[in-house]
Amino acid sequence: MNTLTFFRSLRNPVFARLYTAQTTSLLGDALTWVGLALLAFNLAGKNAAVVLSVALTLRVTAFVLLSPLAGAIADRLDRKKIMVITHIFRMLIVGLLPFVTQIWQVYVLIFALNVFNAFFTPTYQATIPLVTGENDYAGAIALSSATYQLLGVLGPGIAGSVAAFIGARQVFFLDALSFAIAAILIFTLPGRLVVAQNQQPSRTTRRTWGDIKDGTTRLLTDAPIRYALAMQLVASIAGAQILVNTVGYVQGSLKLGEVQYGWVMAAFGIGATLCAVIYGTFNRSLLRTTFVLIGATLITLALLPANYANLTVLMLLWLVAGAGQNLVNLPTQTLIADRIPTAIQGRVYGAHFAWSHLWWAISYPLAGWLGSHFAEREFIYGSLVGLMLLVVVQITLSPHPHEHEHFHYLSMHEHQHIHDEHHQHNHDEGMAIGESHNHLHEHTTIIYHTHPHTRDIHHRHSH
Repeated sequence: MNTLTFFRSLRNPVFARLYTAQTTSLLGDALTWVGLALLAFNLAGKNAAVVLSVALTLRVTAFVLLSPLAGAIADRLDRKKIMVITHIFRMLIVGLLPFVTQIWQVYVLIFALNVFNAFFTPTYQATIPLVTGENDYAGAIALSSATYQLLGVLGPGIAGSVAAFIGARQVFFLDALSFAIAAILIFTLPGRLVVAQNQQPSRTTRRTWGDIKDGTTRLLTDAPIRYALAMQLVASIAGAQILVNTVGYVQGSLKLGEVQYGWVMAAFGIGATLCAVIYGTFNRSLLRTTFVLIGATLITLALLPANYANLTVLMLLWLVAGAGQNLVNLPTQTLIADRIPTAIQGRVYGAHFAWSHLWWAISYPLAGWLGSHFAEREFIYGSLVGLMLLVVVQITLSPHPHEHEHFHYLSMHEHQHIHDEHHQHNHDEGMAIGESHNHLHEHTTIIYHTHPHTRDIHHRHSH
């Protein structure tokens, strides 16, 4: 494979337009959070950090509470309509932020904004496999993640420059325009984005609640997906340490400035971006769960020496940590696309989005507590907590070693066929009905799956 494989999904015109809409939305998100930080400082001064922390808590709360419902709805309704409506409401909400005069108004609008984010994101994630097909969806997911990570690095700088040029409050109007453009791009997609419409049950509250439970049940009962989800908790513990405590280490322990802090966090984002490119190109060379284990190990071990690192070493460690973070997240998303039927992927992506953000709701307070009580050892202790949890997950939840996860590629072979009560069909004239004969038999490509393994003449290998 080569790096062009990473961009192959863009040859699909539906995904290309959907991806452009997502990229436009991500630029809008960067404008939102830079503008919010400036607005919080304008309203609260030195207490701006409190305002931002409450806003982030409200963001995670909206995701945890509403994403499972969003996923269930995405399995029933036209996903294009859902994504257009969420963009329109996000446009209207950010358009109100320039007129805010009270802190409580910020909280109300940010919670409302993330209500619609909670509906958009799992719907978008579930739509990628729907529009790209089995050969391209892994690369499409990786491309979307790489764009998210890259704009996480570049977006704040772009947004900050725009805010300096047009003003802190005026940046929200440009933000609203980005959501309007994204809504138009999605609205002009051909046709509808629905799954198995003729098989969908009637829309009742009981059925919707059943779909929500089904999403979580499938997430937690499928062994590889459950394992990957648990490893996301391991990765979030390390990731929260990086997001919460890096600024204190760089500016407190190393006595450096904001510019150097920006370099370190950029290294984390660049590592995640490069990992997405590599994963999109070589994602079939290893099992998904193997990628997850490698990623969780990398991000957790990267923390271990961080309290003794200078600026250069810290940037290298955070580069590795960013790669590890994405090596956990990307295979988890593709496992859902691999193993869950298309018609019900929305509810599972919604449940996953909620659970993965619940992990961060646990990890952020832990990181804050370690940072405040062990200011010189926070990364070491965070790494040790993550490593202990990693070992527990690996021992208790790792998929059974004889349950093999692999591809069946397109193949054709002959085998002898004998008619019996289960195998009856017509033949050309001249062949006796009971006569044994050879059939040409075709196996189509089957993406990663698992099944109990039995050693026989066709399946031999070492354990």
